[in-house]
Amino acid sequence: MFEFSILSKSKKSRARAGIIKTSRGIIKTPVFMPVGTLGSVKSLSHNELTDCSAQIILGNTYHLYLRPGCDVIDKFGGLHKFMNWDHPILTDSGGFQIFSLAKLTKITDDGAFFQSHIDGSKHLITPEKAIEIQLCLDSDIMMCLDNCIPYPSTAKIAKQALDLTTKWAQRCKDKWNSLPKNALFGIVQGGMYKDLRAESAENLKEIDFPGFAIGGLSVGEPKDIMMEIADFTLPKLPYEKPKYIMGVGTPKDLVDLVSLGADMFDCVIPTRNARNGQLFTDYGKINIANAKHKYDTMPIDTNCQCFTCKNFSKAYLRHLYKSRELLSYRLNTIHNVYYFINLTKRMRDAIIKDKFDEFRYKFNKKSEN
Repeated sequence: MFEFSILSKSKKSRARAGIIKTSRGIIKTPVFMPVGTLGSVKSLSHNELTDCSAQIILGNTYHLYLRPGCDVIDKFGGLHKFMNWDHPILTDSGGFQIFSLAKLTKITDDGAFFQSHIDGSKHLITPEKAIEIQLCLDSDIMMCLDNCIPYPSTAKIAKQALDLTTKWAQRCKDKWNSLPKNALFGIVQGGMYKDLRAESAENLKEIDFPGFAIGGLSVGEPKDIMMEIADFTLPKLPYEKPKYIMGVGTPKDLVDLVSLGADMFDCVIPTRNARNGQLFTDYGKINIANAKHKYDTMPIDTNCQCFTCKNFSKAYLRHLYKSRELLSYRLNTIHNVYYFINLTKRMRDAIIKDKFDEFRYKFNKKSEN
C-alpha cells in the first residue's frame, strides 16, 4: 500500500504539507528520516526513536546485504522484525555506498562489480538484485539502483551515468512490477548540469514511479549550486508524487528545500554531529565541549521538549562528552534527532496555517545571529 496526498500548499512558495499512507503507518510530510544504515540509528533504541516522533527511518541495501546478509534477515521476516521497528522503513539501493565505500572494479550495463569494504569479497549488484535485496528487507519504500558520480564531473561523464541510471531504473521497475510490494522511487541524476537533470526527470516520468528522489547533491558542490539544481529539478517532477532529496542536509537546507517543494529528507548530520559534540538549535550549533558550558545549568534549548533538554544541563552534557562517556552520544543524538524531526513538524504546521514564509524568514534571521 502506498498513497500520497497534498493537504495544503504555501501561497508564496512551493512548500506543501502532505500525507503518505503505507501499510505500516501514515507519514506526515515534510518529513525527516533518521539514518539507520545498519538497521540502527546510531546509539538510539527503537523506543527512543519513537519518543523523538520518528515516523520513518532509513536503512541501506549495500550495508545490510554485506552484513548481516539476507540469509539472516530472512529468518526474521524482514528488517522491521529484525530491529523491532514497526513503523515504515525506506531503504536506499546502495548505489552511493558502492561509489563511496567499496573498491569499485567495474560498472557495466549489467550492474556494479565491486569488492566489499569489510572483507574484500567480490560482488555484483544488478538492478534486479537491488530490488531482490530490498524485498528481503521488506522496506516500505525501495529505491532504484543508480550510478553515482563525484563532483566535479564532466558533462560527458554525467550523461553516461544518467543513461545508465535510466536503463537501471527501467529494469528495477520491471522487476518490481513482477513482484509488486510496497513502493519504488526513481532517482534523478545528471550532475550539476540542468539540461541533464531535465532529461533524467523526463526519463523517469516516462517510466513512472510512486515517488521520485533527487540524488547526486551534497557531494562536495558549493551550497549555492546545490540549491540552484534542486530549485531547477523539483518542478520537473510530477506535482502529485512525493519528492525526496537524498542525503541533505543542515537545518537551513531543509527549510530552504521545503520552500522549493521537497517533501522528504535524510542525512547523517544530526547523528554524526552529535557524536562530535555539536548540538543544533534555531540559533545555530552549540559546541558542548566549549569551556563556557562548564558551569551552565541550563539545557541545550529551553524551548526543546526532547528527553535530553527536559532532564540535563549543558554542564552535565559537557562533562559526559569530555569524559568520553557513552551516555554522551546517546543524549546528544536524542536532542539532534528530535530537533530535525521537530523542525519538519514545525514547517508542516506553518504550511497548513499558511505561515510558512513567515516561519522561514524568522528561522533564517535567528540562524544568522
